[in-house]
Formats: sequence, structure tokens, C-alpha cells
Amino acid sequence: MSGTPARTADAATAAEVVCLGESMVTFLPSQPGRLADVPSFGRGIGGAESNVACALAAAGHRAAWVSRAGADGFGDHLVEAIAGYGVDTSGVRRDPSRPTGIYFRTATDRATDVHEVAYYRAGSAASAMSPANIPYATLPATRILHLSGITAALSADCLALLHDLTGPRPGRPLISFDVNHRPGLWRDADASPEVLLDLARRSDLVFVGEDEAEEAWGVTGAEAIRAALPEPATLVVKRGADGATVFSRAAGIPDADDVTTVSDGIPDADIVTTVPALRVDVVAPVGAGDAFAAGFLSATLRELPVRDRVRHGHLMAAAVLTVPGDLTAPPARAHADSLAALDDEAWGRLRLGPGWTGDDQEVRTT
Repeated sequence: MSGTPARTADAATAAEVVCLGESMVTFLPSQPGRLADVPSFGRGIGGAESNVACALAAAGHRAAWVSRAGADGFGDHLVEAIAGYGVDTSGVRRDPSRPTGIYFRTATDRATDVHEVAYYRAGSAASAMSPANIPYATLPATRILHLSGITAALSADCLALLHDLTGPRPGRPLISFDVNHRPGLWRDADASPEVLLDLARRSDLVFVGEDEAEEAWGVTGAEAIRAALPEPATLVVKRGADGATVFSRAAGIPDADDVTTVSDGIPDADIVTTVPALRVDVVAPVGAGDAFAAGFLSATLRELPVRDRVRHGHLMAAAVLTVPGDLTAPPARAHADSLAALDDEAWGRLRLGPGWTGDDQEVRTT
């Protein structure tokens, strides 16, 4: 099948955020241990971009997911599950000749040596995404287009698509790019650092972890990462337990008539904002990065101050970290706003555990 049909939308119906990328059916272990030792798996959904779309929709935003999935039972489950979160899936095309990707993972954190992931996504429907079957002109009207480096790793056609979507053009929405460096996905691992750096430089808002920046580009520390990425108007450096540092020089979203271009050199006007992480009683250490991006994007859409954008990212991540899966209902907006508005001392005393997102739950402080 060809790409998404053209759609027109006014401001009341247009998607606020379009997330483009592969989503897969994921099989979650019934108990910790090696994949070889896990006796059974439960079925879920997984995909960085669709995770962001689901979290944004659950938070009350108009979010759309654009991708390709196989014309198979796994594809049916994937599309139905994501739509169940309130995400617009009309931009998903079904491929009768390529399967939906699936993967199995262990229960441990991706950052540990014992974490295992078995992907079955080679030749998947999503890996065939290209400028020919998902042309820019057919994407839903939106304020933000969210992409990630995972898509670039899937195929040459997928990389060509990201290169096309991040190109400067009149009326381009704000391009949000999560580096998501996954060395195991790249056929040519030596090429991935340069490719990801180029895509990040072509974007307006970039999310990157200190650890992945060091692994991919050999740069250490937030200032060095900004020096390597001077072009994005907003750079969010995730620093794990140390929180996040944001380099910003534009608080808003580009107007419809703007032409997006990149600049040379580190701008003198950079505002640097560092926000400490929350203390969280972690149930499962997965999905936090996507949730953080969703929280930050949600607050960006609401034009909140940069500090509060980061705090909403931390809160959305804490919601996911305190449940077993990759997705969960976020805290009610009023609840999250009240926590994000705390003074620095009160924010530093928060400790969030399972069930904290409910309106009737008491949030602990220490």
C-alpha cells in the first residue's frame, strides 16, 4: 500500500504531536532471569515513538502515530492497543507482504549486563518506511513532529525518510528528536554516531542521555554535549540520578510561516536550566526515557517555563517507573501541576512510589 492519504485539519482537530516510528509487539517475561530460563511471556506493545504518543494522548493531548505494520494478527493488536490510548492511528498503513516486528526482553534494566533483548524485526513492515510511502506532505497537520534515532537504524529507506523529514522547509513543525542510540540495531555500527549527530543537528528539540552521548560521540558532560550540538534551539541532556540540564534559546513552537534553519556556533543567548531528578521507588526500570520526553513535550505544548517542562518530564517518568510495564496512566494534570510548582526545597524532598499518581494518594516527602 502507498503512504498516508492527504488530510486537512483546522486548529481544533489537528494533531498537536505526530510521532513517527516503528512499534512492535513485545513479549514480557513472567519472572526475572535469562531468556532461556523464562517459562512464559505476556504480550504488550513497545516502540519509543508510539510510547510517547500514548502518554501524550493519556495526558489529554491530540496525538497521532504514523507508521507501517504487517497485515497480520500482531499488527491488528498493535494498532488496536495504541488506538485504545486515544491515539489517532489513521496514518498507519498495513503491509500485506511484510510482518509486524516482535521482540522478547528480560525484566532487568537495559543498562545492566544481564539485560537481554531478542528482536525479530528484520524485514518488518516498518523497516520499509521511506519518503515514497510516507511523504512529508501527507503527514497530519501538527505543531510537533517527534522522531527518534531508532528509526534511522532500521534501513536505508528509513534513514532517508528521517533525513527528508528533518530538512528545512516553510511551515515545518517543531522537530523533536530523541537520539535513542541503540548500537545493536545498526548494521554498520561505525556509521551510527555520525548519522545520529547529523539528524540531531537538523532538529529543533533534542533529547540525549549523557551516557549515550559518551558512547556514541565520545563527549562527556552537558557542556561538551552542547558544544557538539550547537544547532538545536533546545537541547535536553538527561543525566540519570543527577536530573536533566536544558540548553535553550527559544521557548515556543515555530509559527506556521517560519522557515526552519540551523545556525553555526554555540549561541551566546543560551539559557541553562538544571532540574534535579526525583527519588522514585522503582518497580520496573523501563519506559522512563519515552515518558520523560512525553512529559516535556506536554509542558512545551502548554508553553510552561523550561524548569516546569523538565519537572513534568520527571513526573511522567516516575509514573512509568512505579508500574511493571512501559506504559501507564499519567498523573492528572492538576496533580502534576501542583507538584511541578513546588519550591526547590519541597521538590527535593519528594519521594514517589507505586500508586502515587492517584488524586487521593498522599505523596511522600523525606
